[in-house]
Order: sequence, then C-alpha cells, then structure tokens
Amino acid sequence: MTRQVLRLLAKVGDQLPITKRVAASVVGLLCVTGCSASESAVLDRGGGSGAGTGAGAGASAEAGAAGGSGDTGGVAGAAGGDAAAGVGANPGTGGAPPGGGTSGCGSPPPKNGKHELAHDGGQRSYQLHVPKGYDPAHPTALVLNFHGRTVTALGEAAVAHELLSGLYAKGDSAGFIVVNPQGLTQNGEQTWNAGLCCSPDKDRDDVGYVDAVIARLKQTLCIDDRRIFATGISNGGFMSHRLACERANVLAAVAPVAAYNTMPACKPARAIPIISFNGTSDPLVNYGWSSDSNQAWVARNGCNPTPSQTFEKGDSRCDTNAGCKGGGQVVFCTVKGGGHTWPGGADFLSIGLGKTTKDLSANDTMWEFFQAHPLP
Repeated sequence: MTRQVLRLLAKVGDQLPITKRVAASVVGLLCVTGCSASESAVLDRGGGSGAGTGAGAGASAEAGAAGGSGDTGGVAGAAGGDAAAGVGANPGTGGAPPGGGTSGCGSPPPKNGKHELAHDGGQRSYQLHVPKGYDPAHPTALVLNFHGRTVTALGEAAVAHELLSGLYAKGDSAGFIVVNPQGLTQNGEQTWNAGLCCSPDKDRDDVGYVDAVIARLKQTLCIDDRRIFATGISNGGFMSHRLACERANVLAAVAPVAAYNTMPACKPARAIPIISFNGTSDPLVNYGWSSDSNQAWVARNGCNPTPSQTFEKGDSRCDTNAGCKGGGQVVFCTVKGGGHTWPGGADFLSIGLGKTTKDLSANDTMWEFFQAHPLP
C-alpha cells in the first residue's frame, strides 16, 4: 500500500478508516471486491452486444451491450494538460449558451454536501457540489457522476467517488454543477441496478430515483434543462448506459468510464451522444467486449460505421463515428495498457486495478463533448 493511497483515503476523513483492510477494499469502489461469480463472469465477457441491432460479433441481442464511436468533432485536441475542453467556459453558465431555466432559478443555492430525499418508500441521498461563481439567475449545466460498486467499509460511496474522479474541481473551473448520487446497500455493498450488474435486486427502481434527484435539483437550483449529463465508472458507468437507453429525452449525453451496456433491451428515445473510456488491460471489463458494446451504439444511433481518429497522445486515442441520427456523436476513447481506472484520475495501480493514464483526461474530454451536445 503506497503513501499516495493513504493520502487519498485520508481526504475523506472519518468516513474512511485508514487501515490496510480498508485500503485493500478500495477495490470495491470500482466493482472489484465482493462481485459474485456470475457477475464477475459477465464483467469478463463484457455483457454481450448488439441489443436490437445484431451488431457485435459473438454476442446475443439479449445480452444488451451497446456501443459506438461518434462524429468527427468534439474531442480533437482534448486531453491532459493540452485539453481544449472548457475553452470559453464561464462559471455559473456551464460554458455554453444556456437553455431553459428551471423553477429553482433566482433562489439561493442549497449548501454543498449530503442531501436526502424520499423515494419508493425509503430515504435516498446524493452529494451536491455547486461550483464557485454559481449565479442563480443563469441556467447551469448539471453532471450526474455515479460511483462504482463499493463496500460499506469505505463509508458512503458517493463521497469516496470524488477521490477517484476529481470532478468537483472541473466543475469549479468550467462552471457546472456536480451531483454524486448514492446507491443502495445490500449484502454489505453499495450498488446500482444497471441491468446485469450489479444490484442483487433487479426490481430496484434506481432510474426512478435518478428522476427524483433531477426533479429536486430543478426545484432548488437554476438548472439548464438542455444540459443534464451523466457519467460514472464501472457499475456507475453501466448505470450511465442504462440512463442513455431509458432517459435519452432527459439527458443530453453520457460518458461511461470502464463500462459497457448491460441492459437486455435498449431503445432510446433518440440517438443520444455517448463518449466512452476503456483500457485495453482492464482486469474487470474486457476491452474487446467493450468495443463490441461501443459498436452496438454506433448501429443503434445510425452512425457512419467507419470511424475517424480524432485524438491521439501517448497511450491514448479517441475514435469518432460521424453521421449519427440527429447530429449526435458516439466516441470511443482507448487507453493502451489502461486498467479499471478513470483517465487522468487517482492512481490505484498498487492495489491491482491497473494503469491510470495521464495522457488523457476523462474530465476535460467528456466536458468538451458535453458542451458540444446539448439536448435538442
């Protein structure tokens, strides 16, 4: 266990007891610890591809993986310190001309931190981060950031997830709101019902919970309802895929990390733009199957099947498929030798999750992509 891991854990304070056992269980943050044998097998084979399209060799439609690359623009030149993402961004406006505001416009913002709401007969929660310079008179973009499968020893996963992604800082600099929703705990793990992975309760209404969170945020903040986005890693990335399938009329675009679509059926209301980040040496999510998943999104969104390379730096590249229905893009970013990690984020190589690239910043690149794709 390295001192870097200890420092990362220490930032969360009392919610993350600093012990070797807990440090090792950071793996659970990314859906490593406690995965059942059947779910681990699903992760290894990538969940299949070609739902409703027949795309993706060797996969059944029932497996429900989705995929795609994207249009020719949007990610060129964005990565790490050289990223062009967020150019022209103004704090409080989300970096682009605002769309329609919500009922929360004009009201003072709620405090950053944990907020609770009632849903489906129980109490749920989320972590809120309103950017510095937020103006309640101007509609502001919102990014939902979903944690991976997380053991309860780490405390609330929505808190721990910020250590991994570091998206709050990007929200501050670019001027968008970040919300980390909190999954439910079953069998000592905090998960999302994202299809084949990872909640043991396949009837849990996590999509309805997300609807409730968005509704609450629209009431309490000045949200740009044309610029609501989703991202997340592992089980949280799978949840982003599910929302792309089921809430394409609400979300403008999604950016799954180290994930693929595990929904048995996926019929989005429109061709939703999607940018994905996957490592070729991910120990949990097989890269080949992630690529198949991506290709299924290309087919589903009606994109040109021939991609063009729109970014390359060091070990990272992004490929984009143009000509998607409605002008949407599908982009597939690959990290050669990359692990089950967040590009540009925290480094957990020492606990077996693989390499974290510094040649590509998922935060910068997804934000540039989000800026280019408001809801029509």
